[in-house]
Amino acid sequence: MADEVFPAGARVGVVTTEPLGGALGLLDYRAPEGGSCTGDFVEVPLGPRRVHGVVWGQGAGGFDEAKLRPINRVLDAQPMREELRLFLARAADYTLTPLPAMLRLATRAPGLGDPPAMRRILRATGHEPERVTEARARVLDVLAEFGEAPVTLGELAVQAGVSTGVVKGLVTAGAIREEDAPRDQPFPWLDPERPGVVLAGDQVAAAEALVAAVTAGSYGTTLLKGVTGSGKTEVYLEAVAACLRIGRQALVLLPEIALTSEFLTRVEARFGARPAEWHSGVTVTERRRVWKMVAEGGAQLVVGARSALFLPFQELGLIVVDEEHDSSYKQEDGVLYNARDMAVLRASICGAPVILASATPSLESWANAEAGKYARIDLGARFGIAELPEMRAIDMRAEKLPGDRWISPALAGAVEARVAAGEQALLFLNRRGYAPVTICRACGHQVGCDHCDARMVEHRFLKRLVCHQCGATKPIPLACPSCGVEGRMAPVGPGVERLAEEVAERFPQARLAVLSSDLFGSARALKERIEQIARGEADIIIGTQIVAKGHNFPLLTLVGVIDADLGLQGSDLRAAERTFQLMRQVAGRAGRAERKGIALLQTHQPDHPVIRAILGGDEEAFWRAEAAERRAAGVPPYGRMAGIILSSPDVAQVFDVGGELARRDGPLQRVGAQVFGPAPAPIARVRGRHRVRLLVKADKGVALQPALAEWVAQVRLPSNLRLAIDVDPQSFL
Repeated sequence: MADEVFPAGARVGVVTTEPLGGALGLLDYRAPEGGSCTGDFVEVPLGPRRVHGVVWGQGAGGFDEAKLRPINRVLDAQPMREELRLFLARAADYTLTPLPAMLRLATRAPGLGDPPAMRRILRATGHEPERVTEARARVLDVLAEFGEAPVTLGELAVQAGVSTGVVKGLVTAGAIREEDAPRDQPFPWLDPERPGVVLAGDQVAAAEALVAAVTAGSYGTTLLKGVTGSGKTEVYLEAVAACLRIGRQALVLLPEIALTSEFLTRVEARFGARPAEWHSGVTVTERRRVWKMVAEGGAQLVVGARSALFLPFQELGLIVVDEEHDSSYKQEDGVLYNARDMAVLRASICGAPVILASATPSLESWANAEAGKYARIDLGARFGIAELPEMRAIDMRAEKLPGDRWISPALAGAVEARVAAGEQALLFLNRRGYAPVTICRACGHQVGCDHCDARMVEHRFLKRLVCHQCGATKPIPLACPSCGVEGRMAPVGPGVERLAEEVAERFPQARLAVLSSDLFGSARALKERIEQIARGEADIIIGTQIVAKGHNFPLLTLVGVIDADLGLQGSDLRAAERTFQLMRQVAGRAGRAERKGIALLQTHQPDHPVIRAILGGDEEAFWRAEAAERRAAGVPPYGRMAGIILSSPDVAQVFDVGGELARRDGPLQRVGAQVFGPAPAPIARVRGRHRVRLLVKADKGVALQPALAEWVAQVRLPSNLRLAIDVDPQSFL
């Protein structure tokens, strides 16, 4: 895939972002006047349209030279480097994704072909307008949130949820000024020589080892395992500093947008300026700027979500995957990939080290470290004077609790004591909404989604029933949709909203905050609420798993887990692992400053091996036991799996195709793989489409992807049937 120059009129192969040209996506064109080279971003004709693509190399041939259409133009963008083209090709092969779909991930920036230009941006003047309405206040708050990042009139209006007239009124009032600025400016320079936080103990040795790996300038993966609060971030920021010193770029992946605010503050304190951001909360204008500056070397450090892995780095020298165990690194729709694994792949291609950081690593990473494929560095103590929290179980079999209450007397007493001492308590329940099921007491009907095979969840704050599979909503019914009886509809089971009602009744004087992703209209609103809690503006916090991901609440000293058994239900391969990780992560929120914390787990199964492992704190014993079970079963990470998901509006059709695939399993048998299914997916209907799954299981060393490709190619799919292949599935829904 080495770069090659093509003279005008030469046959070249272009991969477009359109699903054409087979799995490779190559379409032949003639090089334009002035020629082109491999990696050029180009605009090409495709039927009556003009689409973007990348010159991938020589044309495939087999098409009449005289009928070849010329490339319209070469775009004003840095050519895609060979390293990124190779990464996209290998990622496509591994995930069995057509290359055009993979290319779309690498070109998610608007106006890539636009020439450099000036544009009007807005800045706050610091002048307070005479009249401050609620709408005006939102505009000024959003502008303050953006800081020095450029924002246009339209973007500011959208982010603040106001009309452009409100923004223009603030311009007239002198609170906002308009100025001309280049579309794409380099990001402020990050100074790696600024002194960082003074490290101590095993942090010093850990930082030295990571710095040495970066300075060596070669590939290697290190698992940085440290208890919650042990200073993993400060340690790997020293590796980032080393990367910047040698003139290479660094990428830090975070699993949630809500984590970026606190992290960016740490980066600014360490390097004197804020890095580039890449996630769904970034404006369109800023997204283009980041993409351009990454390609040109005008962005030294990018902090982003999983899709940042596909940015066109000029000289990538380090990738950090923070909270590497987090399931949100797996993309579950469109292109099915795991950003943690793809980070290792990209780093191996560009000769850069990878740091996988976690307090509770994935079993895959733990096993790779045990096998010697990854280096491993442990941080065993909390940073500074903070101590690890004490962990205890509350045996719910011995607690007397009414059927409509979920906070045990023991936990309620602990909450009262902490709030009275001016500290914070967190009550954790991994269920969004008010109640997971709404049932008719007259006939037993459970309200389900009209488009999915799922029960609808009551969200009382929204006054709606919501399907957590497809997002469909409808009003909470007064009468049963089945039998028509009024006044007998009842919520069953707790969600965070229902728990909030109980807390408000039990602790009427306490200030309450509910943290759940569905309760905030924007990522910025969620970040602002988290910052308020960190400043002590709440006494009791109720949260879903979003609170487990890296937030630092200095006053938080008590964590109460309402239902520690919730994740142990079902037959998920990773149920024990995920429960262990989540409980340890949540417990780690307690006692991160000078006050010692305690974590109380309400459980009906205090003798369950996972609960005992959580309480005992012997993490290595848990991983060894879990590894032994997986190895005996021949499942990941000691075996290979792939999920095949078929979906269609026609239930008979989807089972027919699934059955045909199961019968024609010769390519899989030749590599010793087994096929299980077809069977209805646990959620058998989503958005009106019936879903059937097949599961393929093979030994670890098997070259599974070629066999899978040959297998599914045998069956001609009806036009309305979709087939998705999920290599290394994380979810079995």
